[in-house]
Amino acid sequence: MSEGFDASGNPKKYIWFTTLYNARAYYPILAILFLDLGLTLDQYVMLNLVWAATIFIFEVPSGALADVVGRRTLLVAASGLMVVEMGCLLFAPVDGGWILFSMCVANRFFSGLSEATASGADEALAYDSLPEKDRDAAWDGVLGSAMRYRSVGFVIAMIIGGMLYDPSMLNRALPDGMKLSEGLAHRLPVALVFLQGLVCLGITLRMVEPVKVRNESVSQSCRKAVALTLKTAKWVFTNPKTLSIVMVGLAIDSVVRNFATITSSYYRLIELPEWTFGFLGAAVGILGFAVPSIATRLNKRFSPLTNLGLIAGVVVLCLSGLVPANSYWCLIPGFMIMMTMGLMGFTISKALHRESDSLQRATVLSVKGLVFNLAYGAFSLGFSRLLTTFPDEPAGNALRQALLWQVPFFALLVSVLIFWAKWMLADKDRRTSAG
Repeated sequence: MSEGFDASGNPKKYIWFTTLYNARAYYPILAILFLDLGLTLDQYVMLNLVWAATIFIFEVPSGALADVVGRRTLLVAASGLMVVEMGCLLFAPVDGGWILFSMCVANRFFSGLSEATASGADEALAYDSLPEKDRDAAWDGVLGSAMRYRSVGFVIAMIIGGMLYDPSMLNRALPDGMKLSEGLAHRLPVALVFLQGLVCLGITLRMVEPVKVRNESVSQSCRKAVALTLKTAKWVFTNPKTLSIVMVGLAIDSVVRNFATITSSYYRLIELPEWTFGFLGAAVGILGFAVPSIATRLNKRFSPLTNLGLIAGVVVLCLSGLVPANSYWCLIPGFMIMMTMGLMGFTISKALHRESDSLQRATVLSVKGLVFNLAYGAFSLGFSRLLTTFPDEPAGNALRQALLWQVPFFALLVSVLIFWAKWMLADKDRRTSAG
């Protein structure tokens, strides 16, 4: 760390930032929020492609710039963009035709740009702010605390968001003159996240850069960013360990994240009342408390690839359990598939931190984010096409059919990738022994 810069408070600020940035009250009603504004389900899924494409364009450049011009600067920008993206939804007109769709596209664009800007920079800033002695062990503690705080924030945000969106329970206790209208209720979760964006902006402005920002022009910084991007991307895709982790991980991530974005539509499909959506999200958050302990044990006992293989097996079973969508029992595989996100994130983060050095760490994480979001965008495109292929009569038929077709696709894809990764790593070990 540079003299005169006390960055020891960054890890704690990182925990608060990542909690407020990620625990968003509109998550339990994300899909139906867009649908109730006036979009169709396939339009909503296509918007996720806009989000992913934005990250594809900006992810690696932002990560490289974080390494060149400073991680704090990127986090401040990410917080500001969070405020802008929520403003687009806050003022979007209901059934507003092309104006509504344009504002939703703008929301997904600014959301993707914010995610791309924050991705890698937040973890790298916190990691490099830790004392060099026993840094890897200390990072396990910070990462575990961050996951737990995110779980607490998630629980609170889910309950509040679900109850605000469907205020029928609250209105029973409110006097006639204070009852929430449906139109106002649908805006309240968004308004709450808008305020969280302002708090994130304040937190990031108080962070400290642990390395001195170089006195370079923008063009020089961009050239270095491009050079660092190309160098790091080449390293990631030629290092067998990082390549295997990234490729297997992206296959799991794309399918799991797609389901995460349509959970509220799935809950409507099994005829749950909307006010319960937040409590279901909170239940997922509570279950998330167990994830760090489980992930730590698994990563101490097994290799990253073995852990990803175990996670993939669980995801296949969960996807199969979602298909009937005809009873409350279908919530169990839904809960389990959401927990796999935390297990996978812990496993991949730990493995990539161990493989990369400080100068390229933010860029490595951004390369990972780039390919993950590219895969997610491609899967969203395919899933939206599936939805338009099948008739939606009886109600929900298109979603049921799309859920069914994704099971064999994912099972075949992830099996091929795992066997390929094992062969590649074994071949590397044979070459090392022979050399």
